Amino acid sequence: MSVPYAEMAAATCFSFLRGASHADEMVLTAQALGLAGIGIADRNTVAGVVRAHVAAKEAGLRLAVGARLVFRDGTPDILAYPANRAGWGRLCRLLTLGKRRAPKGECHLDLADLLDWAGDLNLILCPPARIDDAGLEAVLGRLPGPVRLAAAMTYRGDDQRRLARLKALAARTSVPLLAVNDVHHHGPDRRRLADVMTCIREHVTVEDAGLRLAANAERHLKAPGEMARLFRAAPEAVAESAAFLARCAFSLDELSYEYPDEILQGYPDAQTALAAEASAGAARRYPQGVPAKVRAVLDHELALIGKLGYAPYFLTVHEIVRFAKSKDILCQGRGSAANSVVCYLLGVTEVNPQEVDLLFERFVSEERKEPPDIDVDFEHERREEVIQHIYERYGRERAGLTATVIRYRGRSAAREVGKVFGLTDDVAGRLSGSLWGWSRKGISNENAVQAGLDPEDRRLGLVLDIARELAGFPRHLSQHVGGFVITRGRLDELVPIENAAMDGRTVIEWDKDDIDALRILKVDVLALGMLSCLRRCLHLLRDHYGLSADMAAIPRDDTAVYDMLCRADSTGVFQVESRAQMTMLPRLKPRTYYDLVIEVAIVRPGPIQGNMVHPYLRRRNGEEKVDYPGPTDGGDKNELRHVLEKTCGVPLFQEQAMKIAIVAAHFTPSEADQLRRAMATFRRMGTIQLYRDKLVGGMIARGYPAEFAQNCFSQIEGFGEYGFPESHAASFALLVYLSAFVKCRYPDVFAAAILNSQPMGFYAPAQLVRDAAEHGVEIRPVDINTSCWDNRLEPGGQGTAHPRFASGTGDSKASHALRLGFRQIDGFREDDARRIEAVRGAGFDSIRDLWLRTGLAPATLERLALADVFRSLGLDRRDALWAVKGLRRAGDKDDLPLFAAATTKVEPDANLPALTPGQQVIEDYRRLHLSLKGHPLGFLRDRLAAAGVTPNGRLPALKPDRRLTVAGLVLVRQ
Repeated sequence: MSVPYAEMAAATCFSFLRGASHADEMVLTAQALGLAGIGIADRNTVAGVVRAHVAAKEAGLRLAVGARLVFRDGTPDILAYPANRAGWGRLCRLLTLGKRRAPKGECHLDLADLLDWAGDLNLILCPPARIDDAGLEAVLGRLPGPVRLAAAMTYRGDDQRRLARLKALAARTSVPLLAVNDVHHHGPDRRRLADVMTCIREHVTVEDAGLRLAANAERHLKAPGEMARLFRAAPEAVAESAAFLARCAFSLDELSYEYPDEILQGYPDAQTALAAEASAGAARRYPQGVPAKVRAVLDHELALIGKLGYAPYFLTVHEIVRFAKSKDILCQGRGSAANSVVCYLLGVTEVNPQEVDLLFERFVSEERKEPPDIDVDFEHERREEVIQHIYERYGRERAGLTATVIRYRGRSAAREVGKVFGLTDDVAGRLSGSLWGWSRKGISNENAVQAGLDPEDRRLGLVLDIARELAGFPRHLSQHVGGFVITRGRLDELVPIENAAMDGRTVIEWDKDDIDALRILKVDVLALGMLSCLRRCLHLLRDHYGLSADMAAIPRDDTAVYDMLCRADSTGVFQVESRAQMTMLPRLKPRTYYDLVIEVAIVRPGPIQGNMVHPYLRRRNGEEKVDYPGPTDGGDKNELRHVLEKTCGVPLFQEQAMKIAIVAAHFTPSEADQLRRAMATFRRMGTIQLYRDKLVGGMIARGYPAEFAQNCFSQIEGFGEYGFPESHAASFALLVYLSAFVKCRYPDVFAAAILNSQPMGFYAPAQLVRDAAEHGVEIRPVDINTSCWDNRLEPGGQGTAHPRFASGTGDSKASHALRLGFRQIDGFREDDARRIEAVRGAGFDSIRDLWLRTGLAPATLERLALADVFRSLGLDRRDALWAVKGLRRAGDKDDLPLFAAATTKVEPDANLPALTPGQQVIEDYRRLHLSLKGHPLGFLRDRLAAAGVTPNGRLPALKPDRRLTVAGLVLVRQ
């Protein structure tokens, strides 16, 4: 019988570009080999331990979590494993110390730092390749507490001599010897991937890597019997591994998340505070009295929140939203928050869940015991104010953004591996370019052939093979788009915190999947460009039309708005401006708010991949009977009616797909939850396929049509690539309507606001300006005497709506002209625009006057001249540029206005040839990316007509099934 053995020096792929195996691969291999347990210790990080923890719990394997501490002062590496919860907190504080003093992605630690934080840590000293007895003895003498000396076989021909020296050193220092294999991959077949990772890390090719590569493939997990054979001269070292594992009693299950509690505002407890805030919100939302149905739902939600102890979380979100509103920052809760009356009453969301009949249990469920997850969108230009408020209120040690794991995808993997094998840049580029988009899959041989490459070539074949292995491995940690973890105690005793690449940001080492697995709550503080646009809309409506600057004041049932959307007149409108959405709008014909909820969600991979779109449209339009598939095994024939009735018997939403799994395939709620997680998390392993047989087979066995069952699963697979639940669609649909309302009723306001909010959306300023003009908005050019930095509205608009857009818009008001601002000039600085505004007064009478009063650099004046902004001075583009050049010639050598003002030299007039209209348009697009002087194709129409190109205006009158040639500008590549 072999001696029990636990591998205590295993590194995963989160020892970035060093570990060549995923955490679950390590755990499952350790179990298969019969190890007593495994210790996961990545290089100066615990970023991968949650994945190992989840895998070990499922496999029933004993796991120790720790870190391999790598020092900058020359101290040999030390494996640190916490003995208890206090030790884990110390390890996290230690790693935070090293990371906060270092640039992003680095950790600067010295031995003195470890000595300060070594309490409750079990330590293993790892000797370097060349043993320095005196140096190791000195380090061992300084380390406190239970310390072990690691011994590993290096396979360099002197293993027995090396083991004897380490054994003697352990005896002299009374430190137990512990056998390890210094594992970097779970099996020997990953050695070549490990070598490629080394080359990527060191920026060398395989041919030039030399001694940087491992000498052999032995750094893999080995069975207890094999370790006993290798260490037959020191069997006590093998036995010590299991004893050491027993001392590492800490488990991540011991981590308990505690909410911040300083936001009670005088109430005795969080639940009382939340109930009071909700009651105050109900009075604001329902000044005529709270409906009985709403009161009943509110009481139910508050009771469940109190039972699960989530009240502090809701109060934290409420405080963040309240701060934003106090600073006039527009925000809107979305996702699961839309399911909650509490969130509606707190002002976190403007979506009344009673309007869309969403279930609170989708948000907070006693059965699932899942922490709630609230997403709040803020104006994208002002979200940083909210983020910094969170840091200031709670402190860097109590608040941090979650991480995002940046992984190799098919294209990046092929590019990096190609460099390692010496492929030229053009070949590597063709190879990576053969894979479209952000696919996680590797490049197939067929892709290579299509790129004109030979996959049978040995070198290229290796590149393809290894790149497929590398795809899905983490490259580095980045910051989540806005997920915040906020704690009552020290967050840096829960998880290490490091600096982000962006100044003023700090990030924890775990991503959203990790904190979900540990049931740690986060608040998503997200950015949304349309909210910036809507805030500008509301301010313009207030300033120019005297309307309330509040989203709630906009009427929600304007027929003209729905008429406009049914015509697919939705350029710039949130979420429905893509060509796919514009194609869908006239077919779906939205007439109500809930129609917009469906419109937002239906053009998504889930419904499309599940073949649900056309059946829904046919049923909605009365072309097909609405029915609800039912079981034939004697069950309730209408069991799916309540799941699918809102969508004509066709599943369109993520929630419906999950409910079908429970109702039709008899999934337990726990299994349905696992299916939901499989759709969106840990997709690298393709775990969603494990549920295919149970879902499809279970439905078929109960008598559901096979095609319907398969389509349901296909839809779930589609959600795995891009999940879009009904609760998200409900929040987005509100913004669809609000942005459409402003565009419909106040196109001048909408045009100014969306141009001032760029970049956002699908369309460039040229298309937005053209669309505004077609809706009757007079567009005025950028001018030195009237323009400001922002595009703004001026009285006296004389625009005329294009006939295609004039009908059905009711009393739409385009009574102001849109004056283009300096922000439209390519490369022009806001500071220079503000300087012009500050000194302009009654206006400038010449370019010289502008120069003397503003002190702008001649290069800046040239940029203005090229943008043709001096028409009010009687100067076209060329004349203005000549005048600016004259300033250079007339001034002193430094072009300082102070000295230029004293010169008496007068620049003579020049008779410059005028630019042709076509040249003017070209220059406009070059400097402003748009032109009010004409359309580029306008100068080619005679030539296009002669070539048989059909004008756009004739298309509606032509019969279908004709082959045509059309011409235009490419606006969007999608």
